[in-house]
Amino acid sequence: MANLAGQLKRGISRQFSTGSLRRTLSRQFTRQTSHDPRRNNMRFSFGRQSSLDPIRRSSPEDSNRPQLAVPDNLDATMQLLFVACRGDVEGVQDLLDEGIDVNSIDLDGRTALHIAACEGHIDVVKLLLTRRANIDARDRWGSTAAADAKYYGNMDIFNILKARGAKVPKTKRTPMSVANPREVPEYELNPQELQVRKADGISKGIYQVAKWNGTKVSVKILDKDLYKDHETINAFKHELTLFEKVRHPNVVQFVGAVTQNVPMMIVSEYHPKGDLGGYLQKKGRLSPAKVLRFALDMARGMNYLHECKPEPVIHCDLKPKNIMLDNGGHLKVAGFGLISFAKLPSDKSRILNHSAHIDPSNYCMAPEVYKDEIFDRSVDSYSFGVVLYEMIEGVQPFHPKPPEEAVKLMCLEGRRPSFKAKSKGCPQELRELIEECWDAETFVRPTFSEIIVRLDKIFVHCSKQGWWKDTFKFPWR
Repeated sequence: MANLAGQLKRGISRQFSTGSLRRTLSRQFTRQTSHDPRRNNMRFSFGRQSSLDPIRRSSPEDSNRPQLAVPDNLDATMQLLFVACRGDVEGVQDLLDEGIDVNSIDLDGRTALHIAACEGHIDVVKLLLTRRANIDARDRWGSTAAADAKYYGNMDIFNILKARGAKVPKTKRTPMSVANPREVPEYELNPQELQVRKADGISKGIYQVAKWNGTKVSVKILDKDLYKDHETINAFKHELTLFEKVRHPNVVQFVGAVTQNVPMMIVSEYHPKGDLGGYLQKKGRLSPAKVLRFALDMARGMNYLHECKPEPVIHCDLKPKNIMLDNGGHLKVAGFGLISFAKLPSDKSRILNHSAHIDPSNYCMAPEVYKDEIFDRSVDSYSFGVVLYEMIEGVQPFHPKPPEEAVKLMCLEGRRPSFKAKSKGCPQELRELIEECWDAETFVRPTFSEIIVRLDKIFVHCSKQGWWKDTFKFPWR
């Protein structure tokens, strides 16, 4: 194969019968390649790339491009794209006759039609169209063959594709559109790869289930009617900035975002088992062993957020609905970055536009947040204590009073719900931890690094008492 490639590089391939040579290449490579066009495909830079490619696209005026040489180890799909790039009509026809799919794609979702349109090979384009090439196929950046032909000034090809009904993606600028395609962020996703079932109804600004390349994900769609609202856009950017930088097993994973197309979206991992709120409604009171395991999951996720540099990530809305349950039975913190803060000295903060961000029914809300006062990261410790209480008791604080009334009792009157669980359902050390977490004095509330140590000690103490023997094993032990 190396000798064959060398011969091709020296330009003497025409000494052989083109059809015979192509058939030989095809047989050799087809045996090595699965029917999946993506599998085993190498990424190879053709002279002209997608008109929307932020990394490798060439200028239309670039006429001094070196002649491409055949790389070693090309698979069947890349052979097709390569000969299309060279304008080799006979070579393209031979490969298609050998059974190679005319719509085979490389790792960037590029077809032979994309490549021929970029290079201006009109005869190759005509051949591919007669072989039923997908005229509206989009690459990973959302570009079509017609768009590429237009960008590189190949108007004869563009007109042929348009006459055949080709669609040219409309360029819609968003508030986060970059001036230079090379500045497109790494997290940018192709919106064509996201499938949102419109039949389910699209709730703007709320995470919903979608599919990304066949995998279920959670997608938050920003209503395009709000694109001129600077506060909404800044909140979107703030959430995206935080989401992009956090990586922890107990924090919901960021997948990517759509910021260069309308509508803009934030995509994160999907949790089919739902959130802790729904889980508690079904299960009620949890065993102390499970309470401890869930508590440690939450504490580790929150400790990571609070230790983020250069500034801690204060959640400010920690509640069962914002804690997701994964397939392994572990908890992941979600819903952070949704509230905008005014940064103050000494790690203090205050909520911007308090009335718009605060849910009066959030019974896990710290008093400082409820009363629109200056606060610090201890507000999350308070919320953690309330969630811990609900897991132990199986009901919300002051049940059956409505949440709005419970919030007022806790935040305005300083009252706290009583513990009804038996001592083995809630060890004394765990009660003391909860009481410190929801203390009215912020300096009493422990940090999450301290909470993790306390929870570990509670496990050790209860294990010595033999409470959980043969009923539960901690995975970290």
